[in-house]
Amino acid sequence: MTELKDRTAASLAAIAAADTLDALEALRIDALGKQGWISELLKTLGKMTPDERQEQAPAIQAARADVAEALAARKRALEDAELEMRLSAETLDLTLPAPETPRGSVHPVSQVMDELAEIFADLGFAVKTGPEIEDEWHNFTALNMPESHPARAMHDTFYFPDHDNQGRRMLLRTHTSPVQIRTMVAEGAPVRIIAPGRVYRSDSDATHTPMFHQIEGLVIDRGIHLGHLKWTLETFLKAFFERDDIVLRLRPSYFPFTEPSVEVDVGFALDNGRRVLGGSGDAPGHAWMELLGSGMVNARVLEMSGLDPDEWQGFAFGVGVDRLAMLKYGMDDLRAFFDGDIRWLQHYGFSALDQPTLSAGVGARA
Repeated sequence: MTELKDRTAASLAAIAAADTLDALEALRIDALGKQGWISELLKTLGKMTPDERQEQAPAIQAARADVAEALAARKRALEDAELEMRLSAETLDLTLPAPETPRGSVHPVSQVMDELAEIFADLGFAVKTGPEIEDEWHNFTALNMPESHPARAMHDTFYFPDHDNQGRRMLLRTHTSPVQIRTMVAEGAPVRIIAPGRVYRSDSDATHTPMFHQIEGLVIDRGIHLGHLKWTLETFLKAFFERDDIVLRLRPSYFPFTEPSVEVDVGFALDNGRRVLGGSGDAPGHAWMELLGSGMVNARVLEMSGLDPDEWQGFAFGVGVDRLAMLKYGMDDLRAFFDGDIRWLQHYGFSALDQPTLSAGVGARA
């Protein structure tokens, strides 16, 4: 027992004299490590008789506790001293700028959505939204699309396996036109709205993705004609592309929900391989590019929406938001919009605190 007290006292003195954390760790291993002298004494307790164990175990456990407590106290003291030394030696220059923190960016699609909403708000349009999971009546039937229409085929449309509680077949909407139907049914006429949102079609290549963004416009009032449609589209495109030389060409076309229907082409020229809108497509070095579809709302669509086509007329148009973003900001592959590549987002994204605004452009041109 005398030897235990002497060795414990020696360990405590060595611990108190340790001047570095490394030296203190060496003393801990020497006493409490797997091969440490206290650990070796603890191993002998199992071989002792009950009387010997009752006599020696308390002394060994007390030595272990004293050494462990001394180690912990000395470690705290050395760490505090090291911190004090570092704080006294280091200086902090409060005039230096703070390190730049990572910042997100506004996705080009979100930016263009905001620009479009701003432009059409200046033209008196309200923004309407609707469900992305639609039924066949709102998505097809009410838009005068017959059962045999190709767009209703399984290879073009994402259908759900189950029907709703009214027995209607459900699908992912293929356009935002159902928002127009819902608005006319719920609010009647007159109507002046845009319907932006996500739409889904079974298609994928450099200029098509299964999910993309679309914005549609609808105006219903008395005495509406194609001249109103052409002026609206010209004003919108001039404001969006920030050019006064946008020239449109309207070609007869066919859509089941409009009559007459027109495809809208816009003149452009190539600049280092990039399409730059402006000028007539018939001018030297220019060409025409199909941009969007539009037309006067079909009388059958008005009737199915509960409106009298003899009293109300209107026009509608639709264009891909992603395509507008590609044309304005020089992107060449639609699939990159949805890849989530941080390098692409850093290059094409917009600062949330410094987004371009177009609100002054429409009023000046209108």
